Amino acid sequence: MSDKKIPNAGDAPKQYKDTYGREFNIPNFTMKEVHDAIPPHCFERSLVTSYGYVVRDLVIVFTLFYCATFISYIPSLPLRILAWAVYGVLQGLISTGVWVLAHECGHGAFSPYNLVNDVTGWVLHSALLVPYFSWKFSHSTHHKTTGHIDRDMVFKPTVKNQFIEMSEETPIVTLFKVFRQQIGGWPAYLVSNVSGQKYPKAAPNTVNHFHPDSPLFKPSQRREIILSDIGIAITLSALIYATKQFGFASVMLYYGMPYLWVNHWLVAITYLQHTDPALPHYRGEEWNFQRGASATIDRDFGFIGREVFHGIIETHVCHHLISRIPFYHADEATVAIKKVLGPHYQYDGTNFFVALWRSARMCQYVEAEGDVVFFKNSNGLEGPEHLPKAQKVE
Repeated sequence: MSDKKIPNAGDAPKQYKDTYGREFNIPNFTMKEVHDAIPPHCFERSLVTSYGYVVRDLVIVFTLFYCATFISYIPSLPLRILAWAVYGVLQGLISTGVWVLAHECGHGAFSPYNLVNDVTGWVLHSALLVPYFSWKFSHSTHHKTTGHIDRDMVFKPTVKNQFIEMSEETPIVTLFKVFRQQIGGWPAYLVSNVSGQKYPKAAPNTVNHFHPDSPLFKPSQRREIILSDIGIAITLSALIYATKQFGFASVMLYYGMPYLWVNHWLVAITYLQHTDPALPHYRGEEWNFQRGASATIDRDFGFIGREVFHGIIETHVCHHLISRIPFYHADEATVAIKKVLGPHYQYDGTNFFVALWRSARMCQYVEAEGDVVFFKNSNGLEGPEHLPKAQKVE
């Protein structure tokens, strides 16, 4: 991570344009400027406060579970189906909040104590079938390389020579791709590193978040990868036992459906944090840490985003710049960093689901060459007429 302002090559700054046709100048702020702008207390991590949120979320999880035990007594089948659907949605929302708290642990933002962070994160993530340490290591690399086309561990955009461009993509095709992404994107990333970098020299069966010798990790991290696998094995064993005792249908209703909702929210949230027509991607010397970290975008998901998902949608730019700031200080820190980032602070107040559809339609690939590139598409959706009002700057 460098605090040096990297000048653009040539005698004059290069001019770029985003997918909306707006001029983009490469940012030149430093991490020292970001640190100095944030009030010191925003860096303080409280074990009591963090565990307060864990207790709150888990009380809601178990309360919903308890209430669901009465659904079978509802005499009307349509009402029972409706009740299970509501339970799945609500439990999925709260469980996503639990996932976010474990995410805080992985960044060391949960508390000042590394052991507490890792034990808490391992327990919470394992219960959600997430390999905690494996994800922690790959996610850390993602943070260190965000926005770099050739190094980012997760959001590596498709380049044009890899994109199959037959003709304008019909909305039904886009809808199918979004559905596939939302249902299977998270498991596919864990199992086969979908959307990540390629490792042609590695055995295909090792390129995942479970193999101790995966190229995603350092040899020194092998023990922690095994611990992650043990956590997953414990949860799977509990689910298998529950299936034998109560039946597959019951396990799917109580655990499986909320799990699918968690997958949906994780993919939607992270996809929209890093995929937008306004966001640049860098190559070579034009990239540095702060440029990559600011190539993310904040959005607004109302009460659910701030209170249930712990602000992970609304304060993601700040989180990428300094990931150890706990979420309950991130709003104040975001206000502070806006003054440093200026026009390079990205925010879009468009409806969350509208933004998901827009990004799926407009953000298909980037050019195979260029130090700074923006998303393009085969649908002819480029130019200022597609700029949402919530993102326009007067």
